[in-house]
Amino acid sequence: MKFVRYEVNGRSPQVGLVQENHVYDLSAIAPSMQTVIALSADGLAIVQQHAAKVTGIPLAGVKLHAPLLPRRNVMCLGLNYAEHAHESLVAQGQAVALPELPIVFTKATTAVSGPTDPIPFDPQVSDKIDWEVELAVIIGQQGKNIPVEQAMEHVFGYTVLNDISARDLQRQGKQYFKGKSLDGSCPIGPWLVTKDEVPNPHDLNIRCLVNDVEKQSSNTRHMIFDIPATIAYLSRGMTLLPGDIFATGTPDGVGFARTPPEFLQPGDVVTSIVEGIGELRNVVTAV
Repeated sequence: MKFVRYEVNGRSPQVGLVQENHVYDLSAIAPSMQTVIALSADGLAIVQQHAAKVTGIPLAGVKLHAPLLPRRNVMCLGLNYAEHAHESLVAQGQAVALPELPIVFTKATTAVSGPTDPIPFDPQVSDKIDWEVELAVIIGQQGKNIPVEQAMEHVFGYTVLNDISARDLQRQGKQYFKGKSLDGSCPIGPWLVTKDEVPNPHDLNIRCLVNDVEKQSSNTRHMIFDIPATIAYLSRGMTLLPGDIFATGTPDGVGFARTPPEFLQPGDVVTSIVEGIGELRNVVTAV
């Protein structure tokens, strides 16, 4: 199942189910995406029954919003692909060593934007804006100290995320938060795909293009820490909540590590693709 938050005819965003290029309004039974995430298997079956009774709207005729507005910061993994770890450390003149534990940082909730929303560009804030396509995981079941072997039971589904980064701000401080949290720096979507639609999230092609030129191309099999290991680590002593989002890291090909470095400019179109999940298409826009 694919769930969206969408707008049509200027109405406030509402929750819908996507089937065969149509959106089916779920507002009568699911006022928010958090409501959907909290549903049991029986509840999801009721969603299907409800959708069969309403008239679908062509997907092309709606504006898609971020499918989920998280209650707390988006959690992200740094250097979780070996080749990206290598390129990043070399570019910074550091010794190359793979992380022994997940490197975790967060992005503010106000950074979250939709699958076609603009990526703001303000040179007075930063002119070193970079791309990072990622597979994101949505937690469906609350848990703490979750064993690796039970971790996937806590997953609701997946979405595409681009961890847009202001590299100069990221490097200025002792941690990443500021450089990762500019408004509009976390486009996600286009929908939430339930985990049953993705038999193996650890074998998905993942790509990022800028102006239709491929910059990143890899596969989620190359993660250093897979999804169960990450959930076990994050939940150690810390409760994961339904609706939490964590991004699983980006592959190599980011702009700052290129020779010479490349950064986004107004007018650039950033396309983020995860196989079996979906595609984002965001335009860098001067503000």
